[in-house]
Amino acid sequence: MLTIQSATDIVLRNTFDFGTETIPLVESIGRVLAEPLIADRDFPPFDRVTMDGISICYNAFANGQRDFLIEGLQAAGAAQLTLKNSKNCLEVMTGAMLPQGTDTVIRYEDVMIENGVAKVQIEEVTRGQNLHRKGSDRKQKEVIVQPNKIISVAEIGVAATIGKAQLLVKRLPKVVIISTGDEIINVEEIPLAHQIRTSNSFVIQSLLSKWKMEVKQVHLSDNKELIIKELKTCLKEFNVLILSGGVSEGKLDYVPEALATLGVEKLFHKVQQRPGKPLWFGKVPGGATVFALPGNPVSALVGAVRYVEPWLRKCLGLEAVEENFAVLTEEVLFKPNLTYFLQVQLRTDENGRMLGKPVAGGGSGDLANLVEADGFLELPMGREVFEKGEVFRFWGYR
Repeated sequence: MLTIQSATDIVLRNTFDFGTETIPLVESIGRVLAEPLIADRDFPPFDRVTMDGISICYNAFANGQRDFLIEGLQAAGAAQLTLKNSKNCLEVMTGAMLPQGTDTVIRYEDVMIENGVAKVQIEEVTRGQNLHRKGSDRKQKEVIVQPNKIISVAEIGVAATIGKAQLLVKRLPKVVIISTGDEIINVEEIPLAHQIRTSNSFVIQSLLSKWKMEVKQVHLSDNKELIIKELKTCLKEFNVLILSGGVSEGKLDYVPEALATLGVEKLFHKVQQRPGKPLWFGKVPGGATVFALPGNPVSALVGAVRYVEPWLRKCLGLEAVEENFAVLTEEVLFKPNLTYFLQVQLRTDENGRMLGKPVAGGGSGDLANLVEADGFLELPMGREVFEKGEVFRFWGYR
């Protein structure tokens, strides 16, 4: 049985690059950028006015002039005007090009306009004020956004500004989520006393939905021949198989045997953790990757958050693990020599620290208790007492 770290190392050593594809800009939010976004011209592309007001030659003000005859108006989106007389001014609008022959903008609030003359009402004016200088943000041909970054609204804005109607992004794997068990029925059905509605498939699919990938759901009964037949098909059609249930040591837990029969290489089975110890991970050489998670809902969620997501992130060129931590708010005792994923509720204190408050529950089968928590604190093995105020890695699902 492996430690958490050994299992993580194996998972992250067995990632794949699924290639790239070009998609419309409007569909790219949440995907992983696979090309640099390069400035096609200076940012901003001209000396840009940042306040409505008047544009003057600073030397005139410095020489004591306070009244400026208005020659015209420089609007945003209009071609650049030229100040004809350095003792005059032009009215300017926010976003407009700075008129040629001027170098300073005084906002309307600081002038009084009468009979076509702007009278400056303040004594402190700085050369170049209220201007966003050409190229001050980025220069032409400079990389604004590096590849291997999740596209947010910020990257969308940059891409649009540089004229990228299409973006090259990392291709997503084809994923199937397979639940097993005779006790499982569809969401729409009314369960008998011995049955439960399927939930793990929806939880895992929802967790993966932020990556914008298409996911298929399959349910298999506890029939070894059927499991072998369906897994054989899925191994050919999908890049990733995420199974839920049938992976422990019960008489009807056929998944490990079925995978072995189909030639899937087992890289590990069982991890020193609670919940989720029976986790199985393997691959078909040159083919599909398989995560077989325990069927209990909390165990399945821990496996998906702790192993599947980091694997997927690395496949897409991202840092595998997002470094999130929280402070334990009360003492916790846990005697088994296992890494313990403690359900916690998050809040932030007045000092900006993330706090994790333990949430009591009914064990790995307590699906309802997950709604009271925000994620898990990873408490390391080899200890029994975890003190209030200690900091541990946090794995969230909200």
